[in-house]
Amino acid sequence: MTQYWEPGTTIEWVYEGTGRHAHLPLVRPMTVVRDDADGLVAWLAPGTPLLKPVLVDGRETRNAGPIGMFTDERVLKLDVWRGTGILKVAPPGKPWSVWYFWAADGTFRGWYVNLEREHVRDRAARRTSTVDHVLDLWIEPDRRIEWKDEDELEGAVTAGRFTAAEAEQIVADAHAAIRDIEAWTSPFSDDWQFWRAPRDWRVPAAPTTHQPTLIAEELHS
Repeated sequence: MTQYWEPGTTIEWVYEGTGRHAHLPLVRPMTVVRDDADGLVAWLAPGTPLLKPVLVDGRETRNAGPIGMFTDERVLKLDVWRGTGILKVAPPGKPWSVWYFWAADGTFRGWYVNLEREHVRDRAARRTSTVDHVLDLWIEPDRRIEWKDEDELEGAVTAGRFTAAEAEQIVADAHAAIRDIEAWTSPFSDDWQFWRAPRDWRVPAAPTTHQPTLIAEELHS
């Protein structure tokens, strides 16, 4: 039986590294908004310290291109989340999570479907772990759907990150997500776009589970 986290609990939302980069995860401390049989809902607050893999010169991995981003050497960087806050929903039994984005003025910008492995949670460690599947979908407030990062999925196959069969399954998962969007099922129909973080919630502390190689200047300014 799944044991759920209480609202307000700080957890780590982890994207595990793969292959020879298995020791370099993306770790985002987040605050639980709701956790029950309908899924985990968690908040990534602006300014949250996080750990992320970057190229050895500190640049984002995407700067290496759709193949190099999976093959070039990388290190772990202690950084901060610079964007507006993101609300993430991990529906049970689905190979994706749904992210809610807002503009700086609070205007809802849209939904982002991040294709990923179904989450595995470690309640004692307050951690939920998954593996990013590269391909994504963007949904405008009027429900128009845009495919994203198809070139990166192709690059992942070329680089050996995924097999061709695995990539085909990821694309099939995206089509399954689109069917949910078109049927406007949960979590899209749950009106999370109207949710706002409580003012008394504090920004979580930096993760301590891994040792970063690079430290962002912003953390010391």
